[in-house]
Amino acid sequence: MNAMRLRRLPVLAGLTAGGLVLLAAGPAFAHVSVQPGQAEKGGYSTINFKVPNERDKASTVKLEVTVPTDHPLASVMPQPVPGWDVKVTKTKLAKPIEMDGEKINEAVSKVTWTGGKIEPGTFQQFPLSVGQLPENADQLVFKALQTYDNKEVVRWIEEPKEGAAEPENPAPVLKLVAPAAGSDGHGAPAADDKGKNAKNATSGDSETAAGADDDGDSSDTTARVLGIAGIVIGAAGVAFGVVASRRRSA
Repeated sequence: MNAMRLRRLPVLAGLTAGGLVLLAAGPAFAHVSVQPGQAEKGGYSTINFKVPNERDKASTVKLEVTVPTDHPLASVMPQPVPGWDVKVTKTKLAKPIEMDGEKINEAVSKVTWTGGKIEPGTFQQFPLSVGQLPENADQLVFKALQTYDNKEVVRWIEEPKEGAAEPENPAPVLKLVAPAAGSDGHGAPAADDKGKNAKNATSGDSETAAGADDDGDSSDTTARVLGIAGIVIGAAGVAFGVVASRRRSA
């Protein structure tokens, strides 16, 4: 019985190793994602939609990203991507939003990139400047459609649920977090903080200058004292020499 078990061990080890090789050789679970994965509530941010090509014999030739209108964004601006054409689609809002004292009746609902090509084994990033991000939401879900040149369409539209396994085709999700202390929503210190920093810097410069002046005065005083002492010592030496000479002569 023991001999049979020993003979089975190499077989089991071989099967296990083979299973690991098969897992490693399986398809990579890459999908359309938004980077960085989080931004500050109430601010503006530049986000990138990272689109990898998951096919070995087809190229991605189109990307459609749906911009959520349940939390409409007043400003959505695409950055030009070499080789790609971009189309921005707007939709009339059921409830206008206000920005900088102006009422906005429509907002961007979709951005579409076409004309380029993402070859197998490569990826492309599509940047958007977005804002003002909502303050009353914890995330924004950007559903995306990825089209290949063989007419295949992959729908990245499944919203991930907290605590649940990742869906097969998850939608890109931008997490919204509370602004950092001192942030103005653009990744910079607030105006008050800038004033304080400038004031501190000016005060520091004044103190440094005053310290330098004090050091200079001290150095001058020391030099004067040493100079006078040298003169006194020199005069004393001359007088001593004269007296000694007179004594020898006498």
